[in-house]
Amino acid sequence: MSNTDIPIGGICDPAFAAVEETFRENFASRHEIGAAVCVYKDGEKVVDLWGGHRDEAQTMPWEENTIVLMNSVVKSICALAVHVLADQGRVDLDAPVADYWPDFGQNGKEGILVRHVQGHECGAIFSDSAKPGDWFDYPAQCAAIAAQPPAFPAGTKGAYNTINIGFILGEVVRHVTGKTIGTFIREEISAPLGAEYNLGLTGAEAALCATMHTNPENKFWSAGAQDGSNLHRAWSGRPDRDDLLNCTEIREGELPAFGGHGNARGAAKIYAMLAGNGEVDGVRLLKPETVERAAQLVWEGVCYMTGWPLRMGLGFEQNSPPYIAMGENMRAFGKLGSGGALAFCDRERNLSFSYATNFQCEGAGTGIRCRLLGEAAAGIAPEWSADAAQ
Repeated sequence: MSNTDIPIGGICDPAFAAVEETFRENFASRHEIGAAVCVYKDGEKVVDLWGGHRDEAQTMPWEENTIVLMNSVVKSICALAVHVLADQGRVDLDAPVADYWPDFGQNGKEGILVRHVQGHECGAIFSDSAKPGDWFDYPAQCAAIAAQPPAFPAGTKGAYNTINIGFILGEVVRHVTGKTIGTFIREEISAPLGAEYNLGLTGAEAALCATMHTNPENKFWSAGAQDGSNLHRAWSGRPDRDDLLNCTEIREGELPAFGGHGNARGAAKIYAMLAGNGEVDGVRLLKPETVERAAQLVWEGVCYMTGWPLRMGLGFEQNSPPYIAMGENMRAFGKLGSGGALAFCDRERNLSFSYATNFQCEGAGTGIRCRLLGEAAAGIAPEWSADAAQ
């Protein structure tokens, strides 16, 4: 089967025809294997496309209900869970994390506030005593985080919290609600919204997963494998296995750093709620003022963890073109997954977008396939060239 014959399913409003055109072109000339893209405008689903295959051998088609690992998109959903609790008056973002997770308040971390964690400026970014495999041993990883002194005083630097943020926010949620972070997301976010996105899949859900394929040109993962890098140090608990991105532990377990699975439709629905100032389809999860607080820029500059430019809000990356591009509105915010997935919202346009793929992007940001889809959704004329893919 040639890439021009790849089956595409779903719907696309004519006003967003450029999204479908770009989606098809990704298969024809940009090495897409399987993917989905979804756009909500003014609370209505205007694009919902899927296509390609769940596997590189092209034996299993990507179907309407196919889901895939969306990597770090889950960090924003964990942050959203804490925003939901703050909205309910059960968590104070200006309170120390140790007020909710007492074990965290040791070795200089007593003054780290919840908002410092959400804003990726808490300094609690390493867990040096974590052993390979501790990512899949939730209590062990949490113990290593609790024992670690901060890398810098909270609020003094911006540093993408590649692993620890999910566990820290997960412990806040667990101590406040008695629910694991995955259970809270499922019951309090995904289920009310009818969103196909979860952390910790059932067996039936895991059977819907597409196989994630790595890309040797993905600079985030290559930096994490480089001895001496901050990313490598932060990944001390990484399991030593070849099937990391497709194993049962990451699908059915709860790895709140990057283990969330879903599809573009599910992530776009969650972000449509944010685009609608806390409400979509008659379901309100957040007050408008809570969304406004979540949307604020916290810091921008060179990230201490990665050395790459970044703009960060309270749990959400802010529009950072061309690295993480979310259209022309610099107040747009969302989250990139290192595999190439992206979800974002533009509140001024009441628009949300998500893309999910099973072939990792190239480079350090969204990659060309995702960037062009996001630009098409935002109404930006395509300017693709060979140089743009670098």
